[in-house]
Order: sequence, then structure tokens, then C-alpha cells
Amino acid sequence: MKVAIATDQDSVSAHFGRCDSYSIYEIEEGKILDKKIIPNPGHEPGFLPQFLAEREVTCIIAGGMGPRAQNLFSQKNIKTITGVQGKIEEVIEQFLEQDLASGEDLCGHRKGEHQPTGYKHREKGKQTDMEKIICFSALGKELSSEIDPRFGRAAYFLFINIRTGSFEAVKNPFVDAGQGAGTQTAQMVADKGATTVFTGDCGPKAKIVLQAAGIEVKTGFSGKVEEILRKY
Repeated sequence: MKVAIATDQDSVSAHFGRCDSYSIYEIEEGKILDKKIIPNPGHEPGFLPQFLAEREVTCIIAGGMGPRAQNLFSQKNIKTITGVQGKIEEVIEQFLEQDLASGEDLCGHRKGEHQPTGYKHREKGKQTDMEKIICFSALGKELSSEIDPRFGRAAYFLFINIRTGSFEAVKNPFVDAGQGAGTQTAQMVADKGATTVFTGDCGPKAKIVLQAAGIEVKTGFSGKVEEILRKY
């Protein structure tokens, strides 16, 4: 049998269709015979189940997957295991030991839209000043620092509480990540409670995560953080 794991770097991806790649294991009698890494060819309705079926995959493991996709995989006789988190090497070992089960789906699907779970959606225009925390991608950890034009690989993020005027500088732990830096950084920013992000450029995957968390994304900025903050 062949098992595919939706992969971001060395971990299970939160969404089967938006991962960076698929780790495909060939398994026989409880042992791994071969492992291949296949880049994600793209996420279009109905495409990935056919794509993986042609590669003789019989089981796919991911953090999240919508009901329509699960049904399409089922039609291809591909078993789906969702709600899985962790390093892929640990996950495949759990699978081999028959100790891997589906958990709570890590992404929500409502009316055909994708929205990662774990984030409380905030409607734009309904935040109060008490909960407004704006975030800047920055080259340094001071308000006098320049905006870092890269979101996913920004050196620092500065979080400013509008009500109190206080700010916190956070060094980006994903700046040297091989793949998936944008989405992981976006999740970190969302976890910090940001309601607006100012940056130079933000990739589409990172923007999906931010917007799903109700965070307003403002791109095309340059100059010193403090100068932009005064205008805001």
C-alpha cells in the first residue's frame, strides 16, 4: 500500500490541498519500502484525488479536509485520516503501529470556503480600540526600525496595542524555515491577537491564514515603523 501525508516542511500540513508537498510511503507487511516527496501540483476541485490515485495511493493523512474532498477520495478507494498533527516521521510510525486515528479537523469548511480552525473570526470594522493590536513586519526590534518587505521571513514583528500604546517585539522563529514560512508565521501572528498587519509583501497562502483569522492585511509599505504608526 501507499500512504500520502500532506506535508509542510517536516510536519503534517493543516490542509491537504494547500500543503507544500506530499510524502508518499510505500508500505508492505508493516515496513516502509520506499519514500518519495512529490511537490503539490496545485489545488483544484477534484484534481488531487485523481492525481494521488494515479500514483496508487490508498490512504491520505492530513490536518484538515472538507467533506466534498473526503467523498471524492472515497470514490477513488482512498482512505482519509484527518485531524492529525506532528512530525511526519512520528505520524507514519503511529500509522505502522495502527495507533493513528482521525482527530478534530484542523480547518473549517463553510459554504465552500476555507477557514482554519483555532482562529476566532473577527468582522472588519467591529473591533474596538481595546482589542486593536496592529502588527508590523520589521528589520529590527525598535519602533524606529524599517519595515521588513518580507512577511513570512521578516526578521521581527512589532505588536502595538492601540489603547495602551505598548508594544512587543517578537523575533520571527520561522525566518530560516525551508518551506511553509509564510503560513507558519501567519499562524504565529494570529496567535498573538493581531487585528491588522502592515508589511511589504505577503504571499497568498499566508494571506489566507491571516484573513481567515479576521486580520486585515495591508501590503506595499516601506519606511520606518514609527512613521507609519503616526499616520495610522
